[in-house]
Amino acid sequence: MNYKLFLDDLRQVQSIYPHAAESDFVVVRSCADFIKTIQQKGLPEFISFDNDLGCDENEVPLPEGYDAAKWLVYESGMDLSELKFSVHSSNPVAKVNITSLLDNYIKFLRSSKGTNF
Repeated sequence: MNYKLFLDDLRQVQSIYPHAAESDFVVVRSCADFIKTIQQKGLPEFISFDNDLGCDENEVPLPEGYDAAKWLVYESGMDLSELKFSVHSSNPVAKVNITSLLDNYIKFLRSSKGTNF
């Protein structure tokens, strides 16, 4: 199933993609919902990442967009070689971390396709 995934605890799709409709994306508000959605629907054609996903009732930070990206790379077991993504987080360090992790892993997958490792 082809779909686009939008991970953000607060923002609406149109605040990041003004020409898109909310219905163009499956919107998830937590890392847990991100994982659950991908496990149920398969890998999306495009993912838009926020990083800072809020706090629980005790003000403890919840798992972040970076945690979602790490799950994709280290735990999902999915072929990410054709994944398209964007990081719309306002957190500049997290933006670099998510982008670097995914770009480097995708580059590795593409370079190792057809080889025996």
